[in-house]
Amino acid sequence: MKIAANIKNIIDRLPRGYVFTSDDFTGKVSSKEALVKTLNRLAASGKIVKLAKGKYYKPEQSPFGELPPNQYQVVKDLLERGGKVHGYLTGVSIYSRLGLTTQVGSTIQIGRNETRASFKRGRYTISFVKQKNRISKDNIPLLQILDGIRFIKKIPDASPKKSCEILQNLIAALSEEEQSRISKLALKYQPSTRALLGAILAHLGNEERAAILKKSLNPFTSYTIPGVSEVLPAAAGWNIK
Repeated sequence: MKIAANIKNIIDRLPRGYVFTSDDFTGKVSSKEALVKTLNRLAASGKIVKLAKGKYYKPEQSPFGELPPNQYQVVKDLLERGGKVHGYLTGVSIYSRLGLTTQVGSTIQIGRNETRASFKRGRYTISFVKQKNRISKDNIPLLQILDGIRFIKKIPDASPKKSCEILQNLIAALSEEEQSRISKLALKYQPSTRALLGAILAHLGNEERAAILKKSLNPFTSYTIPGVSEVLPAAAGWNIK
């Protein structure tokens, strides 16, 4: 079989929206030069779409036009490497999934221990937020909730009051062990995040974990989060205004 035909057959077996690179052809195509030429030719013909340098995907059509790959596919190389997790999706796309907003932006935000400058990839701007905790698959859902608390005043098209209600419901749905873990993870977040999580846990009756968070706070520091006191009557006890 000719190299170009072999490459096309491999691509035909890939799911639409899957972002692939030359690594997907390792051991299957003998000539890297032929691979690059064939991929560029297929991109020029519209059979595949070039997302960024060396990154391609098979487009999927809908009644409204071509669909982009999902955000995980766009940045998966920045989230995992060699089977090890290095980052996680956060920001607007996750706030939307958590029910905190209905908006979907053109920025993909990634939480990582080591950050870098923002850059463009296809239609998206990729930005980074510093995460001080160890990032693992088990921790990611809890870190995403904590990020929602941290940026509660910046969630688009949402009031802090409404976001607090939703976050409280998400935390209430966590197991006792998960509530314990999220309170430990919060200790590496900003004081305002610790205060709001502590107020939520106290409101849910988890006084033990709330007390640990309270001990980590400066009793003379106050936090302005409009509307939260209407959701959490004890917010004043956490210096939340």
